[in-house]
Amino acid sequence: MNTTAPLTDGISSDAVYEHSPVTRRKVTDLFSREEIQRLTARSDAWGAWGIASTWALVGAGFALCGWALTLPVAAMIPVGMLGLALLGGRQLALAILTHEASHKTLFASGWANDVLADWLCARPLGLDLAKYRVHHLIHHTKTGTPEDTDISLVAGLPCSRVSLLRKFARDLSGLTGLKFLLGRVLMDAGYLKWTVASQVEKLPQDGRTAWDVVKTFAGNTWKAVVMNALLFGALAAAGHGELYLAWVLAYLIPYPLFIRIRAMAEHAGTEKSADMFRNTRTTRAGLIARTFVAPCHVNFHIEHHAMASVPYYRLPEAHALLRARGMVDEPPGYLAVLDRLSSVQA
Repeated sequence: MNTTAPLTDGISSDAVYEHSPVTRRKVTDLFSREEIQRLTARSDAWGAWGIASTWALVGAGFALCGWALTLPVAAMIPVGMLGLALLGGRQLALAILTHEASHKTLFASGWANDVLADWLCARPLGLDLAKYRVHHLIHHTKTGTPEDTDISLVAGLPCSRVSLLRKFARDLSGLTGLKFLLGRVLMDAGYLKWTVASQVEKLPQDGRTAWDVVKTFAGNTWKAVVMNALLFGALAAAGHGELYLAWVLAYLIPYPLFIRIRAMAEHAGTEKSADMFRNTRTTRAGLIARTFVAPCHVNFHIEHHAMASVPYYRLPEAHALLRARGMVDEPPGYLAVLDRLSSVQA
């Protein structure tokens, strides 16, 4: 049974919506009650492992960048680039763990989902877990519709190969990251509505003073400042405070690129339908993909949208059950998805 979310292959999204199924699948039609109970079981130990292992690999990324500085130029560049890519991939992992906590599935403990994950996963990236939770809930209830809060992340796709390469070039040049950082500053200052997508919505400024702007910005950023100061302090205590620059560079260059690829794989070119088996895509991820663009099993995205209460560490089991029942096909790899999403003739 072919239910893997397809590409529209140039058909207008409105036409696809008119001719596609519009009913959601009931969870009890997918899994037995015993399976639901098992799949939704949460674990503080697994949540702690997710955060600890991510930060351990952040340390490995810093180590690679530090080692690169001791090498001849010919070796410094590839080793340094690998270190930055690893840091960018782990920044994405922290964002995905923030996403897990927004569903209250990262930990069994409510405090750990709401507070610990906010400090250790969201704030180092300048994210706000509480704001993200409200934003992300709309994405799940309005997936693929004009009201979807993440719809701008996949706007204009599928596209031509040249267009996709231009997008990647903007990411790799740092332009996307700088634009994203500027947007984050304006959101924290209260000039723009908060979002993690790329749409811009200005907020009214009537009656706001410069002092109001300063207070708003400080109130929204102080936790991120604390966590980044602690990160810099840890590096400085180890005698390598200069490596904090690698964290910033990773945030500006590979991190936006990895976000783009992840978002494209999840929803780009899928049908506008209320059916999560049609508006979402699961993608096969090997070791390289899991390291950089698909951390924490985020590639099992149909399964996540089918039952968002399943913790990330149980998504492979949910996928195996759906595969065994013929509800999903073998997923495509990331390269295959990128190839199909850039197949439109210029």
